[in-house]
Amino acid sequence: MPPILPPKTRATGTQPANRFHALRLESASDDWPLDPDDDLNPDSLATQVDDEKVRTIISTNQSPDIPFDQSINPYRGCEHGCIYCFARPTHAYWDFSPGLDFETRLIAKVGAADRLREALDKPRYHCKPIALGMNTDAYQPLEKQRRITRELLEVLRDYRHPLSLITKGGLILRDLDLLAELAADGLCHVNVSLTTLDNDLKRRLEPRAASPATRLKVIRELTAAGVPTGVLVAPVIPFINDAELEALVDAAADAGAIQARWILLRLPLEIAGLFEDWLQRHFPDRAEHVMARIRDLRGGKVYDSQFGRRMRGQGVYADLISQRFKRACRQRGLNEKSWPPLRTDLFRRWGGGQLDLL
Repeated sequence: MPPILPPKTRATGTQPANRFHALRLESASDDWPLDPDDDLNPDSLATQVDDEKVRTIISTNQSPDIPFDQSINPYRGCEHGCIYCFARPTHAYWDFSPGLDFETRLIAKVGAADRLREALDKPRYHCKPIALGMNTDAYQPLEKQRRITRELLEVLRDYRHPLSLITKGGLILRDLDLLAELAADGLCHVNVSLTTLDNDLKRRLEPRAASPATRLKVIRELTAAGVPTGVLVAPVIPFINDAELEALVDAAADAGAIQARWILLRLPLEIAGLFEDWLQRHFPDRAEHVMARIRDLRGGKVYDSQFGRRMRGQGVYADLISQRFKRACRQRGLNEKSWPPLRTDLFRRWGGGQLDLL
């Protein structure tokens, strides 16, 4: 069979089988001549969006290496199409493939703002920061039309509820008014994901995400508006973007970031095969070298899910990356100050009888 190449502006053209299905379909050549009208590798593929009427909107977790315990994701799947995205395997829960489906078959959580109001109005709700868009990006292209993220921000603003955000989407600047208002009361932090400064590598890794220049602009404008902003250098990929570590820290510091963290490439479940296919297509000369280093970082495996190690790896290379990153941050004054604490004392329930106190 001819190779399955990704459509234009998509990271992958493959569709790994859903791991929850007993039946699997595999393509095989029958040696018949191909019909020239059969387009196995289309130039483009439109995004399909299904609506989901959710009953609840706040998710919780108890992972010790994640700095939040409740979050909201307005969308399932992500049109940014980052080949390395750790959220890809979750698409199998909805009978989709973690491959091309993850980028092209999205689910929008309609009514999310109403569900959030209901949750916050419950007498037993205990106010603590909500992380917005932690699984898939809240500012992916679909948000421009659906505006679910903005509606959620408006609710959080009305309830004076603290939140944090991570994004690689330039669309966040549309909501600068809300974020600045929240930040003025100590209710908002933002982290911008910065993977590379190389536009060509960005297009290969993250086809529909914002350019490096746009992400640096986001940092500058958020900082200028008084929003505490940091940078997440992630993922660090051996022999792909690891040489940029110091340059990424410098660029973030120049743009006004006050905090910086890094995360090593993670390849759980189907992501390993998708990433290896991506390597063979884009960097065939170093693909084996990259995977050998990843296994070295993961105790001989492609992935290690152990808390405390899954984000950073282990061994000499992991220690070297950590030392380089700390030195770069120290030289530029990043991480010298802790995040301003997110306030919870301003929280008010609009449906809880407090309107007359305002």
